[in-house]
Amino acid sequence: MRITSFAGLNGSQTPIPVRDKAPLCNAIECLTLDSYGRTTGAPKTTRYKEEKAEVVLAPYVRQAVIMAGGKGTRLHPFSALFPKPLMPLDDMPVLELLLRRLKKVGVAEVILAVNHLGHLIEAYFGDGSKIGLRICYSDEDCPLGTAGALGSMIDELDDVFLVTNGDLLTTLNLERMMVAHQESGADASIGIYERDVKIEFGLIEIDDRKRLTAYHEKPQSRYFVSMGIYLLGREAVRPHLQANEYLDMPELLLRMKSVGSDVCCFHDNCVWLDIGNADDFARAQKMFKDQRHLFLEC
Repeated sequence: MRITSFAGLNGSQTPIPVRDKAPLCNAIECLTLDSYGRTTGAPKTTRYKEEKAEVVLAPYVRQAVIMAGGKGTRLHPFSALFPKPLMPLDDMPVLELLLRRLKKVGVAEVILAVNHLGHLIEAYFGDGSKIGLRICYSDEDCPLGTAGALGSMIDELDDVFLVTNGDLLTTLNLERMMVAHQESGADASIGIYERDVKIEFGLIEIDDRKRLTAYHEKPQSRYFVSMGIYLLGREAVRPHLQANEYLDMPELLLRMKSVGSDVCCFHDNCVWLDIGNADDFARAQKMFKDQRHLFLEC
């Protein structure tokens, strides 16, 4: 594995003063899920007072790891020539949109974990100076899953860092997620999205004698799903990582949960698409072309 090293910025949790009569800050939703997939807890507003001036904590995450090594098998034949993060939405690769959003919320350093056609990603973005970021690359000798690459770079990471998949189109408010994570004191935060899941068939329920008990025509349910965006505490994840070990993010988070780590979920009313298949990719292309300003403004 090759990785270019740099010193972390170790961003401080510096309060930003607000004038005495300024509007109060909005509630920050930091939601957790029970065993049935329902949220527990309620949004809360935290205010800080200092010499009669109201202050709010600023986003403090300065470093991000982007998982960009997948083969994109569900996007074949497109992904045979381009790595999925370089798939174009109009005139801009999806990964460039993500990088620009990260820069706008204060992220300064990015590690791109690459494998499949990683040389094309490196050729396109270089050292990140054209976007205003410092970018380095972690080359995976073999696929390591959605969290395994962290094992070889853990000593290069800040106390708190962001991890995201490289093929997301979203308007998630990253500033609010960072502040919610900071206020909660959690070891990890997961960006979650409420999604409708429809079964395209009539759903049958039967009893133990195989007699019909219920018939639901094309039922639809709502679930919270992971957006593929996470905030992680370095020392909380360190015990669960090994260099060059295959590991997916769900397994990492469950390992953390099993030893008592505090794992929160953050829900935001936003747009989110994972361009993992041809239908979602086509929908993302149209959405970006029609509402470009939503994705370029934070």
